[in-house]
Amino acid sequence: MIDIKITNEILDAAACIAKATDAACGGIAVFIGAVRNQTKEKKVTRLEYECYESMALKEMKKIAEEAIRLWSVNNIIIHHRTGILHIGDTAVIIAVSSAHRDAAFDACRYIIDTLKKTVPIWKKEIFEGGEEWISAHA
Repeated sequence: MIDIKITNEILDAAACIAKATDAACGGIAVFIGAVRNQTKEKKVTRLEYECYESMALKEMKKIAEEAIRLWSVNNIIIHHRTGILHIGDTAVIIAVSSAHRDAAFDACRYIIDTLKKTVPIWKKEIFEGGEEWISAHA
């Protein structure tokens, strides 16, 4: 099962884990990306995420399908926030369940690393005294 969502609403880690839970799976790997208060020694006050939603959803689905092909995982949940996020807010949740932990860990890392490289999501870091757009992909 693949569940992908882009939303400007608060993300729910417990709900993502519940969706990934499967009686056939002995392991669930979860990555939660949160807004930190500092980048490159600059104090961050908030982030703003924007995306090309239809393309981002297609690319996220492609990443999930590739993870299933490579590691035979059972369930993949990818939820990403857009809009204004404050320090401590959750920006992304990835939950992967598999019969064995190694596959879940490997697939989860692949998903977040590939998402950051290829999915058209951009973030603006707002600092004390400035701001900067950061591409979430190369």
